Amino acid sequence: MKFFLIAGEPSGDQLGAALMAGLRTLSADVEFCGIGGPLMQAQGMDSLFPMDELSLMGIWEVIPKYRHLKRRIAQTAQAVTKAAPDALITIDSPDFCLRVARAARAQDPDLRTIHYVAPSVWAWRAGRALKMAQVIDHVLAILPFEPPYMQAAGMSCDFVGHPVATAPIGGPNEAGLFRAAHGIAADAPVVLCLPGSRKSEVERLAGRFDEALMRLRDRVPEIRVVLPTVPGVAHMVRDMARRWPWTPVVVEEPDEKIAAFAAADLALAASGTVSLELAANRIPMVIGYDMAPISRLLVRLLLKTDTVTLVNLVSDTRAVPEFLGRDCQPGPLAHALQNALEDMTARKAQLDAMDLTMDRLGKGGEAPGLRAARSVLGAVREPRSP
Repeated sequence: MKFFLIAGEPSGDQLGAALMAGLRTLSADVEFCGIGGPLMQAQGMDSLFPMDELSLMGIWEVIPKYRHLKRRIAQTAQAVTKAAPDALITIDSPDFCLRVARAARAQDPDLRTIHYVAPSVWAWRAGRALKMAQVIDHVLAILPFEPPYMQAAGMSCDFVGHPVATAPIGGPNEAGLFRAAHGIAADAPVVLCLPGSRKSEVERLAGRFDEALMRLRDRVPEIRVVLPTVPGVAHMVRDMARRWPWTPVVVEEPDEKIAAFAAADLALAASGTVSLELAANRIPMVIGYDMAPISRLLVRLLLKTDTVTLVNLVSDTRAVPEFLGRDCQPGPLAHALQNALEDMTARKAQLDAMDLTMDRLGKGGEAPGLRAARSVLGAVREPRSP
């Protein structure tokens, strides 16, 4: 059995690698090809081209790369046709992935297509589900309230759990070792700074985040700042840290990141999946995010919810403070961070929301990669609807 997988960013690489491992567990004779990052390559994929070419977000960021991306779409669709897989599995990155699915389906109308991570039609652009249904047969949803939206648009859909609910987390031992290794006193508050996994995010948020943390340090001098990062933006994060009048800790290795999360008391983070990682580790947080002006205007016009933070959405609370667009400024961020650190009522509200979120995402259940693999095999074996 052969699968062509496409992932366009680090979170998709993680999902794809877990899915590949799950498929190997359930099917001995399985082959992979497509586009992926280091984790998917470790599972046996030779990436058609570097995945980080696709790690773009927002209209303004995509425009300069449009012609190059268009060539990559055509190249990838041709590779899908040549591979003749049992299914094309696209993972998130819908602007690229769904264009590839459309082009590949045009060349092979019988191609089975599966998309991993449902589009957030509950938040904005509800019409995306209907448009996606033109080229996608089956959806793997990672949020529990998403299947009805996909099914209403005409696709089959399974909730397969969110990988963060079963990801390994550190405990007191790892936290103590991390503090000792970096000379952090046991009673010093550790604040994580997470300005994003995309270059455009770090460019836009780094200055505001570091100013917010400097202001927090003026009010709470004993804090220690830790910056977990990923390879694609690690150099930018290190440059950001060099501007600071004190020495923060930059963490890139996965095991050290687990230990850093275990040691943390608070976090300032970009909006995205990282809020769920923080929730899994029960770290109170403040969320900030901004886009290019054109992208910001379009999102503001189309947004259907009053929050974009996943912990708030899954728990159906508004416990996590967020500052978006023009509101993402150092002053409000610093004030909210101090409140999240010192107001015990606010901290408890966040922790309760985090526990509820993890329960709803499948904590204690079967690993999402294995659940996703079962869903994929089930979809492939079902007759395809016209």
